[in-house]
Amino acid sequence: MAPYALPDISAAAGLQPIVLAQNEHAWPPAPQVQDAVRAALGRAQLYPDGECKELCAAIADVHKLNPDNIVCGSGSMELMSGLMQAYMSTGDRMLMGEYGYLFMRTLAKLAGATVDVAAEPAYRVDIDSLLEKLRPETRFVFVVNPGNPCGSVIHNDEIRRLRAGLPDDVLLLVDEAYAEFVDEGFHQPVFDLVDLGNTVVTRTFSKIYGLAGLRVGWGYFPGDVRDQLRKVLNPGSVSLLSQVAAQAAMEDQQTALLARRQIAEQRDYLSAQISQLGLSVVPSQTNFILVDFVTPEAAASAFEFLRNHALVVRPMVGYGLPACLRITIGTSEQMQMTARTLADWRQTHA
Repeated sequence: MAPYALPDISAAAGLQPIVLAQNEHAWPPAPQVQDAVRAALGRAQLYPDGECKELCAAIADVHKLNPDNIVCGSGSMELMSGLMQAYMSTGDRMLMGEYGYLFMRTLAKLAGATVDVAAEPAYRVDIDSLLEKLRPETRFVFVVNPGNPCGSVIHNDEIRRLRAGLPDDVLLLVDEAYAEFVDEGFHQPVFDLVDLGNTVVTRTFSKIYGLAGLRVGWGYFPGDVRDQLRKVLNPGSVSLLSQVAAQAAMEDQQTALLARRQIAEQRDYLSAQISQLGLSVVPSQTNFILVDFVTPEAAASAFEFLRNHALVVRPMVGYGLPACLRITIGTSEQMQMTARTLADWRQTHA
């Protein structure tokens, strides 16, 4: 197996990189989150709560969920890994979209399972394509909504249609790492599908809450799935500092709402600027955009040009999109700099 591919986030020699490659938050955590972490340092000699009870209660209060069915992990990656370890083995098959999170393919290999991939025309999850790819050995279906690296979103009615079309003994995992960025009123949450007993929804504190460095993810699980998952998770994987930071962030929804609006504003600005250059931008409801440069050569040229001006974005070769670059939405100053630099590149590569 090849190791999980981490991005090169270095700029050209002598430049301090502006990293727009990892879909990180544009700003540091809110002051009250930082205050909570500083206060918790006085208890750092103690082990963290293995069940994250106070954090789960805060999540449940915001989303109107049963806290007993919430499980937190060291990022949603840990929860995904635990699910695959608990539910997949040799001879099983996992089904996912062609632009779904690549880490899941690694997890399937570790479990000895086979991965089937459904096409995503127009850079979007396609429910009909997924249902057509079902096989008798399919035990696990993985969907990312909104998608990464494309940034596209499908209405949650489509997720419900997918669940209705799957056999009852197939576990559906819906990863919603970017759900908080979706426009208000676009769709209703799908947490109610968990009550069916065969659907899991995962989210993260790495994106809208700006806690990527503290590694906290959470999921909403049917009771039996929760119990099986806990058998394979490290009960101390979410540190004390991570728990208190995530709780403070969850209890501060106004800051999250403000961030969503600011990021949407900068996303729309950069998308419009890039579109004026004659390049195609996939409509996004996340904190990043996917830009199609038509040819792999043009994408590679733009990547190096940006890098030589301290701007580090993400090539998408690993996702089978060699003509595309993914750009994280940053501050107003960073987005203006990105737009200017791409315009300069375009003048010399028309």
